[in-house]
Amino acid sequence: MIGKLKGVIDSYGDDFVILDVHGVGYVVSCSVRTLQNLPRPGEAAALAIETQVREDSIRLFGFTSDAERDWFRLLQTVQGVGAKVALAILGILGPGDLASAIALQDKAMVARASGVGPKLAARIVAELKDKAPAFGSVDPKIAQLAGEDEAKAAPKPVQDAISALVNLGYGRPQAAAAVAASVKALGEGAETSALIRRGLKELAS
Repeated sequence: MIGKLKGVIDSYGDDFVILDVHGVGYVVSCSVRTLQNLPRPGEAAALAIETQVREDSIRLFGFTSDAERDWFRLLQTVQGVGAKVALAILGILGPGDLASAIALQDKAMVARASGVGPKLAARIVAELKDKAPAFGSVDPKIAQLAGEDEAKAAPKPVQDAISALVNLGYGRPQAAAAVAASVKALGEGAETSALIRRGLKELAS
């Protein structure tokens, strides 16, 4: 199995790049966002690779980071999400944005991708909320509220609201994400009680 390729960009197609590795041209399917971030033909490039072997074909999918490849794999664990749809999602959302969308249960953001309807978007955010990669890839503000960034303590009302939701049985990442969304909606001066009420609505949606 191929896990990484390093070579020179030979040429581009609509949804793939041909990477020349010591004279061998590998056809690598990529998301629109990945293709836009790659250099011009003739310049060096390295791609993290996911190899998919089928009875009648072997396909290579390329990513600018291991995190993006991890999301590509994870997205396909959801029923109805194949390689094409996973690439479409990654074409509009980077790993950090996608992690934030999952943590915040933002179905609309995921539904922006081609081929993703409201029902599939809802299934994706619901099924992946407890499977998402390390919380460090989530939006920094949400990571801070989740306690991953100890150097920047959240305001006391925010900490108290997260603790209250955790005490009600919600996981800390989910509670932090709900409170982060509440702060965004109500403003940073919101009181604990208001954050809790709004957070519960976020978690129930």
